Amino acid sequence: MKTPTSVKHALNYLSAHQKTIGFIGLVAFFVWFALYPSWPTPDRLFIGLVFGFMAFGATLDGFKKFFPFVALILVYESFRGIADDLNSRVEYTWMIKMDELLFGGTLPTKTLQDWLYHGYTSWYDVALYIVYMMHFVLPFLLAFLIWRYRPKLYWHYAMSIVTVSFMGFITFAAFPAAPPWMAQRDGYIEGTVHVTDGVWEKIGLSDIPSVYENISPNPVAAVPSLHAAYATLLLIFAWKAFGRKWGLLTSVYPFLIYFGTTYLGEHYFVDEIIGALYAVAAYLIIDKYISLHLKKPRPKPKHS
Repeated sequence: MKTPTSVKHALNYLSAHQKTIGFIGLVAFFVWFALYPSWPTPDRLFIGLVFGFMAFGATLDGFKKFFPFVALILVYESFRGIADDLNSRVEYTWMIKMDELLFGGTLPTKTLQDWLYHGYTSWYDVALYIVYMMHFVLPFLLAFLIWRYRPKLYWHYAMSIVTVSFMGFITFAAFPAAPPWMAQRDGYIEGTVHVTDGVWEKIGLSDIPSVYENISPNPVAAVPSLHAAYATLLLIFAWKAFGRKWGLLTSVYPFLIYFGTTYLGEHYFVDEIIGALYAVAAYLIIDKYISLHLKKPRPKPKHS
C-alpha cells in the first residue's frame, strides 16, 4: 500500500524542520507548566522529552530508548496504586519507634517543625515542596543528559530506576506504612502538621488530567521513600557520568530531599535511610547483571 502524497509531504516537512518544531514545542511546554502549574508526572514529562528529542534531531532514537523507560515507570505506578489493596494492614508505629531510637526519643519531623513551622506557609516551605516535586523531573532530566552525552551508561541508569521502583512496590504490598501526616491525623503522633497542605494551596497547583492521575497513587507507601531512592540514584549516576564537579553539585538535591520530606511530614527519617539503601542495592544489582550478561566478549569465529 502506497503512502498518500499528503502524508509523505507532512513527514518530509517534519523531518526537515524537526529541530525548529522541537525548540518551539519545548518553549510552549515550559510556558504551559508556568501558566498552569501541576504535578510533573512521567507521562507529561515524556511529552516534553519528545520535543527535546526533536530539538536535538534524534526523535526516533530518543523515542525508542525513553518510551520503554516511561512505560515501565507507569506500569510500576499502576501497581503501586493497587499495593494497598493487597494487604489491608497498615503499619503506624514501627517507623515512629525507629526514628525515636535513632534520635534519642524524639521524632525528627516534630523537631524540625518545632524549629521551622510557625503556623503559616513560609518561603522555605514552598522551596522544599518544589524540590519534593522534582521527584520525576530531575531523574528524567539526568536520563536525558546521560542519553545525550554518556549513552553507554543510559540503560544502567534506566534499569536501576525501574528496579528500585519495583523493589519499592514489593515492599509496599508486603508492608503498607503510614507517613507522618497520616499518623498525626489518626492519633498516633502529636504536635506535627502536614505542611504540604498549606503549600499546595499557596502555589495554586491544579490537577490536569493525565494517565498518571488515573492510576491512584498509594497513600500508605512510605517505606521505603522512593523520593530518597531516586535522589540517591541521581547522585550516584551524576558522579559516575559527569565526574566530581557535577557530583558535588548534585549532592545538594538528595540532602534537600532527605531533609524536606521529613520536615514536610511526608516521610520518617528511617524511610529515607531505607530508600537510600534500596537505591544502592538496585545500582549494584544492575551493575552485576550488566557485567555478567552484557559485557561478555563475543566468541571469536573459528576459522576452518
